[in-house]
Amino acid sequence: MFYPQELIDTIQQNNDIVDVINEYIPLTKKGSNYVCLCPFHQDSNPSLMVSRSKQLFKCFACGEGGNVFTFLQKYDSKSFPEAVETLAERAGIKLPENNSGEYSKARQDYKQRLIECNTEAARYFYMLLRNEKGKNGFSYFKKRELSDETMKKFGLGYSGLDGKGCITYLKNQQFTDKEIIDSGLGVYDERHGLRAKFWNRVMFPIKNQAGKVIGFGGRVMGDGEPKYLNSPETQVFNKSLNLYAFDIAKASRSSYFILCEGYMDVIALHQAGFNMAVASLGTAFTSGQANIIKRYVSDVYLSYDSDGPGVKAAVRAAKICRDFGLSCKVINMRPHKDPDEFIKNLGKEEFQKRIDEAPNAFIFEINKLREQYDPSDPDANTRYDNEVAKLLAEMKDDVSRANYIAACAKEMGISREVLSDRVSSEAAKLSNFNSTSVIPKSGIHDKKDDTKAKAQQLMLTYLAEYPSVYPQIKGIITPEDFTEEPYREVAEKFFEDLENGNASPARMVNMFEDEEIQNKVSDMFTGYLNGVENKEDIGTALVDIIYRIKNNSLEELKKKEKVDPSLFMAKKKEIMDLRKIKIDIPD
Repeated sequence: MFYPQELIDTIQQNNDIVDVINEYIPLTKKGSNYVCLCPFHQDSNPSLMVSRSKQLFKCFACGEGGNVFTFLQKYDSKSFPEAVETLAERAGIKLPENNSGEYSKARQDYKQRLIECNTEAARYFYMLLRNEKGKNGFSYFKKRELSDETMKKFGLGYSGLDGKGCITYLKNQQFTDKEIIDSGLGVYDERHGLRAKFWNRVMFPIKNQAGKVIGFGGRVMGDGEPKYLNSPETQVFNKSLNLYAFDIAKASRSSYFILCEGYMDVIALHQAGFNMAVASLGTAFTSGQANIIKRYVSDVYLSYDSDGPGVKAAVRAAKICRDFGLSCKVINMRPHKDPDEFIKNLGKEEFQKRIDEAPNAFIFEINKLREQYDPSDPDANTRYDNEVAKLLAEMKDDVSRANYIAACAKEMGISREVLSDRVSSEAAKLSNFNSTSVIPKSGIHDKKDDTKAKAQQLMLTYLAEYPSVYPQIKGIITPEDFTEEPYREVAEKFFEDLENGNASPARMVNMFEDEEIQNKVSDMFTGYLNGVENKEDIGTALVDIIYRIKNNSLEELKKKEKVDPSLFMAKKKEIMDLRKIKIDIPD
């Protein structure tokens, strides 16, 4: 049976590979990945690695690999459609009864129609804010000290007192009642018929990673409830898989993101020059959002409210970030409640200082925990020490845990040895302490191996590991330089996705039906880069790979076509000069 790629992507996004495999085989966290005994061969030492950030699995002993679909195909001997159906049921996604190619096109066309409907609504709200009917909304934003430039940058608008004008406008633009409802802009009841979802609210357009309007947040004018109202889940809007202002933050090329709780916090930070600020969409921070962030940066700064709920939300978000291998710090907002208030009172220079001084999120968490125990009471101190030990015991990576034990012991004023013993005791109770598991090295990084395929494989491996490097190499390397299959076919699609900011290694596996090729594609994106220890080494290795690929590409061209000798030598010199370039690896 045929299922459209769009539907397959949705099912894949809603079935985290770590969670799925863990339902079949117990996983243990190892660094930023997870490991387990491989079910596809006789395995006595965990050799199957599962990557949450790449949504891929790979056994470095027997070579089996793939995404969440191929795991079910291999483990349960399912066909691809059967794996799709199993995971769709698991995620509560209803599959179409008629899943023909025409359905796929119709579904894609309809989703585009919903985006167009949201886009037209955004135009209407934007226009209304700037005329007499929107003066209350405009006055609100001005009281919040937003400039006209900032209001334009975020496309801020106003819904009107009753929202009827937006419905009329959309109907005049030839959108049907169903399209208006399905886009999240309208609701229907028997008494009133079609009516607006948003009324008497200032409007915040929400965009996807490609910058297309997929929904809205609305802040009520006055004391009405709810204070903030978001678009409902639709075919184009998934709250857990999008972030407010992510399209702008992604384009900032910052080495870190600032994660906020609300729209106005994000906007205030952007107006102050912090264009890397984003926010979750009216819900708690999710693993899906962490996975999106992981593709672009390694560091996250939490800029949550300084009150009790804000602190709890920050602690929860930090744990999710750690699970995805993101380094997380907490910005101190005191004496003010939130970033918006902080910026207005203390300015951007002081906020930057708070960023520079931000403590590690785990240290922040144990210091907040400390406030619950009387430091003058020995029994309270013991309970506090034990609580910290329990938190440390939950860390599965030995190296990270050792580093955190050292830092926490210093912060707590106790010996490292005492804390380490308590952590070991707590870890034993959890029955998940495994300090001996070692993942076999894949041997993928072999500088002596200068074959064309190896160089092309390594380039894809590096781009999967460091996608933020792509802008530096896209003018040098192109898919046409990949002369070997399936590397060229994968490169064409992966480079396109990198350009659009939605690269997914797991999606590349779905391009092929042949199991051997699927394993090879998994190799491209899950290889260990042995011998590459730091940013300088990584940059040097990439330059060497670029040189080899370009040189191989030119030699292949020479074989296929008659190349003018002088032109060939000029190209050779250009390629030789590539050894002089420098590639910067973001922190």
